[in-house]
Amino acid sequence: MVDKQMPKCARCTVRICENRGAKMGDNPPTQEKLPGFCPMKLMPGVFSEAAAEYEKPAVQEFARLASVQEFQCYERLSDGIRPKLPRIEELIQFARKCGYRRLGIAHCAGLIKEAGVLTDILENNGFDVISVQCKAGCVPKESIGIKPEEKIAGPDNWESMCNPIAQAMIINNAQVDLAVMLGLCIGHDTLFIKYCAVPLTVLAVKDRLMAHNPLAALYLSDSYYRRLRNGIR
Repeated sequence: MVDKQMPKCARCTVRICENRGAKMGDNPPTQEKLPGFCPMKLMPGVFSEAAAEYEKPAVQEFARLASVQEFQCYERLSDGIRPKLPRIEELIQFARKCGYRRLGIAHCAGLIKEAGVLTDILENNGFDVISVQCKAGCVPKESIGIKPEEKIAGPDNWESMCNPIAQAMIINNAQVDLAVMLGLCIGHDTLFIKYCAVPLTVLAVKDRLMAHNPLAALYLSDSYYRRLRNGIR
């Protein structure tokens, strides 16, 4: 049985979709050299459906503001283009572009210091900020079936479960304009995203070992973390 071909843009060496170096008025790139796994070849109807979504005024304006924000993250100098904004500054600028006033931070308990600094920065820039940490509710891990030997603090100690569903509901009820996710664990972040009913962005993700920079392990996958490429057992 032959598996159905699926999109694999990460394997592409052609990258026709980027159309780099072309000028306005040039003919569009030919698709003859598209690899078999290209979504432009496999799922052309999706792009028509997406184009229809972008025609909705609110969606088009949001996408336009996002693209303007992308543009403003660079500066053109005599020796080329270089980036100029950290993500936190992008967050402030984009929230202002969208007219957002109230922001909600969903953060890990382990990043309460960072959440406090983020709150100070956002408030100093004119936003109303609410925040809720993952342990809110003080619900024991046993309530979701965790065994004593599976608790980080040890089998005899109380341990509150992470509560991303409650975090999302609190942020929803606070009627924030934009939710900001800060360092939630894998899986817990997935539940938060599922239950969050307001626009959401991510400021940082959890990586306990890499100072919350998971790409560091990718950059080191040819050296110190080559075991990742060899298959983890």
